[in-house]
Amino acid sequence: MIAGSLLQRVEKGEFAQGRLPSERCLSEQYATTRITLREALALLETHGKIYRELRRGWFIAPPRLVYNPLLRSHFHEMAAQQGRLAHTEVISCGEISATPLLAQQLSVTAGEALFCIRRLRRIDGRAVLYVEHYLNPQFFPGLLQEDLTRSLTDLYQSLYGIRYGGVRFTVLPGPLPAFSAPALNVASGSPGICITRINQNQHHQVIDCDHEYWRYDALCVDVET
Repeated sequence: MIAGSLLQRVEKGEFAQGRLPSERCLSEQYATTRITLREALALLETHGKIYRELRRGWFIAPPRLVYNPLLRSHFHEMAAQQGRLAHTEVISCGEISATPLLAQQLSVTAGEALFCIRRLRRIDGRAVLYVEHYLNPQFFPGLLQEDLTRSLTDLYQSLYGIRYGGVRFTVLPGPLPAFSAPALNVASGSPGICITRINQNQHHQVIDCDHEYWRYDALCVDVET
């Protein structure tokens, strides 16, 4: 079985650089068609052993980032605690009008102005999370002029004295939408983990809402109560 043979080679460390040979090369090694080979690769991808990036090929999957929503540590801190290196880049930021869904989530009126910050987040150089932050501007005047590659949690506290209080956390596995998939180097519709967090401050006021789109092979949600 091709998948079994490839798995053995992965576990023995044959692909020391973390990258598999090209599909053409592997097809020749196993004397099989590209279709059959891709079925084997897809099986290993399903089990989280390898992952694919558009126009780059197949790679050995690193350990998943463990995500406990009950811990209010921010992305960079969470990664560092697990011996990983995190990086954040800002895709865009500005004001938008609240859609009916966002108005409901943020307890504002539809059409009201919101801050929207779109960011791409990497672990050990690999893009794993595309996130859209929607903020109620009344709590964060001037925030869009700050360094938004930093932790918003830290900015909230240092600039505005705001700490997170309660949170509503929703996890929904499903296909990655077209606006997030290219940033994560996957095809639109690839499997992902979609997380919505509606956050309150220490006074129980809704202050922001995060729409997170994770590569499904990059995350493990682990909660202990």
